[in-house]
Amino acid sequence: MNLIYYNSCPLCGSSQLHEALTAKDYTVSKETFSIIHCGGCSGRFTQHVPDSENIGRYYQSQEYISHSETKEGLINRLYHSVRKITLRSKQNWVRNGSGIKTGSLLDIGCGTGAFLHYMQTSGWTVTGLEPDENARHNAKTLYGLEPLPIEQLFTLPAGQYDAITMWHVLEHVHELHRYLDHIRTLLKPGGTLLIAVPNYTSPDAEHYGQYWAAYDVPRHLYHFSPSSMEKLLSSHHIRLVKKHPMVFDGFYVSLLSEKYKTGKSRLLQGFFNGFHSYRKGLKDVDRCSSIVYECKLG
Repeated sequence: MNLIYYNSCPLCGSSQLHEALTAKDYTVSKETFSIIHCGGCSGRFTQHVPDSENIGRYYQSQEYISHSETKEGLINRLYHSVRKITLRSKQNWVRNGSGIKTGSLLDIGCGTGAFLHYMQTSGWTVTGLEPDENARHNAKTLYGLEPLPIEQLFTLPAGQYDAITMWHVLEHVHELHRYLDHIRTLLKPGGTLLIAVPNYTSPDAEHYGQYWAAYDVPRHLYHFSPSSMEKLLSSHHIRLVKKHPMVFDGFYVSLLSEKYKTGKSRLLQGFFNGFHSYRKGLKDVDRCSSIVYECKLG
């Protein structure tokens, strides 16, 4: 297997690097990976990750909910129970950011298509891109959608979309800078880009440390702070308009992190830590477990 070793930060190019922690892949391989901190941009990245041709096996698990739609286990059932609320929030961010009620939408990394289906039933013309063949099959079975393979991103016509969304996808992308450069060409003038990523500076991340579920190594190649995300966007001439808190993520991540840390589904403790993160995130979006970055072309 070809592993990627970084001598400089893949986010900003700085060589001010040191190991922050090691984290375990609890979902598939049970392997451990080093997470490196960059003193230049305050971003982090996973060292020795498989390249794009070899990372696929790390997604092959029924526990990987965005591909399988599994409802096995209480935590996954809770995820599904609040998804309708989060779908409505995403719809509102798209509408408010773009300034239109219906239009053309591209969802990159659409998984099994729940968000695409929700927007389609709301009158939007939708296109989905998804690298995982099983997830694309599930999208067709569940919602009658036909997402395109992710490679077709670079064949889509320029200036076609009123909104482009990436819900917890950017942290998975090997060709990070190439993606961001190309995404700029796909937006219509005045179009909106919405990117959601986990925030390793959140209270739940600080509490759980190496057990924080949103490190999700090696599938998460990068780990963003608000500062590193803003610097990355600016370097690609993408203008940050607003940040939105993903308020439920702290609960889901804390429940899963508690299981990783203790080996047990300690619901009360996980809920308590999630609620603490939720409260902090409401007061200061930069402390939220996951943040949505609403952007325009700079």
